[in-house]
Amino acid sequence: MSNIHQLTVKGVTAIQGMHDRIADVKAMLENRLNLEEYTENVRPLVLNHSVALRICLLAGLSDKSPRTIDDLNSYNLTVSRTPYATTFFTKSDIGSMFETLLKLRYHDVEADWTSANLVSRVMGREILRGRDILLRNGGVEEWLTYLPLRGGRSVNAIPELDLHVGQYDNGMEAYLDMNSRSISNTQVLVAGTTGSGKSNLLAVLINQIRSASSDTHYPVNFLLFDYKGEFSDPANASWLDKFDTDRSAILDPIVSPLPFTPFKDFSGRPINEVNLYATSLSSALAAISPTKISANMDNRLSEAIINAYKEKQFKPITFEDVLNNYIMLLPEKKQDDTDSVISSLSQLVRNHIFADEDRIDLLNDCYIINLGSFEKDGIMAKAIVYFVISKLNNIYEKLPKQAVNDERVELRHFTIIDEAHYMLGFENKPLQNLIAVGRNKGMSIILATQNMESFKSKHFDFYANAQYPLIMKQQQQNDNVLKDLFAVSGTALQELKQAIAGLQKGELITKDASNMALGFGKHWQKIKVTHLI
Repeated sequence: MSNIHQLTVKGVTAIQGMHDRIADVKAMLENRLNLEEYTENVRPLVLNHSVALRICLLAGLSDKSPRTIDDLNSYNLTVSRTPYATTFFTKSDIGSMFETLLKLRYHDVEADWTSANLVSRVMGREILRGRDILLRNGGVEEWLTYLPLRGGRSVNAIPELDLHVGQYDNGMEAYLDMNSRSISNTQVLVAGTTGSGKSNLLAVLINQIRSASSDTHYPVNFLLFDYKGEFSDPANASWLDKFDTDRSAILDPIVSPLPFTPFKDFSGRPINEVNLYATSLSSALAAISPTKISANMDNRLSEAIINAYKEKQFKPITFEDVLNNYIMLLPEKKQDDTDSVISSLSQLVRNHIFADEDRIDLLNDCYIINLGSFEKDGIMAKAIVYFVISKLNNIYEKLPKQAVNDERVELRHFTIIDEAHYMLGFENKPLQNLIAVGRNKGMSIILATQNMESFKSKHFDFYANAQYPLIMKQQQQNDNVLKDLFAVSGTALQELKQAIAGLQKGELITKDASNMALGFGKHWQKIKVTHLI
């Protein structure tokens, strides 16, 4: 008697190369759903990978052919044994239907149906069976009606953002809980030197965020500042499929201005708000300027910003508006001179990195800003990151609080700054605000640097807002940083330093929150990160 009644899809994992194996079906579905041409800044649909897998699985299970378990061992499971995203089975309670159909097709097959490995291989086979059915003439049209529609939002449908990042030393799977009500915040700090595996870790985090959410009514989008140009490189286009997006997500300020204005709209707002904004904006330009700006220049710049807004009837201004008004405030005999403010504003005007109006919604889609062509510590790269984050703040200000249910809190968006140390060494108010108010509006941030010391800033306490410090291979260690992060001293500190010194590529040390709360045992754990890119 078969024990098929014991079959469950809980704990099943994908087989190797599944992304590539269903790429043709996914492309065919997208081609069928998308228009031949779109207007500027309107992006085609990129089908969620989980949706494509579900369609293939249902198509496969619809086939009434007799089943066996011969040759199942030829379907190798992924080395990392990464489970399917939680929503793969929980959406519309489709997991119970998969179990029923699997039991129907394999009811007379003798096997150990309690084995997650066996069920994983069977599911992989059925997905590939469905792929073959869909690739036949007319197959896609027949099954296209299964695609789920995004209708109303249910509070109870908030996805579980438990990010599977790899394995602990003891072989247990390692997860980062990003939206449980039991955690205090969702900020992630990554520190790893060149060659430590930092880029792969960022890719794993993005992949898990998108896998867990993009197929739900609460998709979590992201904005990545790509300092090295790795994620924007056409040679790495396959990476984008793992994030449920494509090359239309890449914004390159060298090629075309970023399709939005970084400046705030003060239409109908009181003048004192403009005054405060002008002071803040003036300080920002002073902070990112390569040369010192005097107090007189700073005051004149604030006045120029206010005058520019008055000219525009408090609609968003441009850098050129600010520059022209600044020059007009100079004594006539000095208007042809170049000071620090004029030099900085002229660079921003000349490079034309922003559009004059909003043409996209940064929040409701995923974007990668290519900074690879800019000097990393130069005014252009700093201005782009600073003003884009300022723009995000403007958007978040208008949002209602995120949805909440008994167990989970909605997350809307992740801002990811690689090489973040270039933005941490000065008074970066937009970044500080984004971190400080984040959870109330459903945002989070991932800051990645080369050295842990970068997070020890006199301007802002990045440690206090870090739910997950992820320490990879370091060129040098800082005792004070480690004491702050892991609450260790004496022998425990020396053991931690030895553990960090022994890290290999793709390994990291993070906090063991349970032991830290209990006050005994090691305050850290080592994780071998899943290899993704």
